[in-house]
Amino acid sequence: MAKVEPEVPGELRSLIPMTPAVFFIMLALADGHKHGYAIMQDVTNLSDSNFRMGPGTLYTTIQRLLDLAAIEEVAEGSAIAHQDSRRRYYRLTRTGKALLEFEIGRLESVVRMARHKKLVPRRTE
Repeated sequence: MAKVEPEVPGELRSLIPMTPAVFFIMLALADGHKHGYAIMQDVTNLSDSNFRMGPGTLYTTIQRLLDLAAIEEVAEGSAIAHQDSRRRYYRLTRTGKALLEFEIGRLESVVRMARHKKLVPRRTE
């Protein structure tokens, strides 16, 4: 029986498939809240330096994700926000986490199809 994927809410459908900027920002936030510069560093590390983004792309994408409620700014009263009041910290929302999981599932499906067509070598794990 085919696996049924959850529906992606209307306005969030515009993020699927995710651009590299959206994907790596959300992946960087998957393990906790971060400020912009830390997100940029994480993106570089997560992509093995294959994808780098400048501040323009970072903050334009962050604003789009904020507008869609996929991420949120950490409240000013929190301990993390007090570490450096000049920095804004961001984290995934529940919706953002579900959206990231959906995209990862979509990518896994693409890789399975590519392996089936013998385009990607099988790895033993």
